[in-house]
Amino acid sequence: MSLKNSQHKDELRETGWHSRGYLPHFDGRKVPQFITSHLFDSVPGSVLERWKRELNVSNSQADQILLQRRIEKYLDQGYGQAFKKDHRVATMIQDVLLGSDNESYRLSAWVVMPNHVHMLATRFEDYTLADIMQSFKSLTSHKANKLLNRRGQFWMLDYFDRYIRNAEHFAKTMQYIENNPVKARLCKRPEDWPFSSAWFRAQKEK
Repeated sequence: MSLKNSQHKDELRETGWHSRGYLPHFDGRKVPQFITSHLFDSVPGSVLERWKRELNVSNSQADQILLQRRIEKYLDQGYGQAFKKDHRVATMIQDVLLGSDNESYRLSAWVVMPNHVHMLATRFEDYTLADIMQSFKSLTSHKANKLLNRRGQFWMLDYFDRYIRNAEHFAKTMQYIENNPVKARLCKRPEDWPFSSAWFRAQKEK
């Protein structure tokens, strides 16, 4: 499935917030969202609990963003078993992401890293972000465990999402996502990483 071109507007409509556990999640309609899911062991539990004690993530949006940035910085260190180093697993996860494109959401950018996934997507009105992520995690964890001949938890239960404010924010978020493998020193150019929208776009342009 090819990556679909998206039309972006400078003004995007914010429609509401809801809360799951200690993290609030914006679930706006027709608003692109930057979503991060990471493996269950990608950040040590003791470190995550300490950060949550230090930050007021229940009531402060600034602290919520700070926590997300701390986790993202930690993720690039490749902590944990990083199951997606296995290219079979990375390919499967990418295929699942693409399989739901234009079904439950419009996928604009993505990258499958060894211990986490970033995606920039706009959910369709008949779907909630929570349902999309539950379906994605359930399907990929089952398939990954089968490929790896293991049992047990694969993803961390929660995920991070941040709504996109405008076209400039959209462009910067896409660049951040596609540059992640370069930042993590997995490749020299974004288009060299085969589990990403940058690679797909480069192949299409050839």
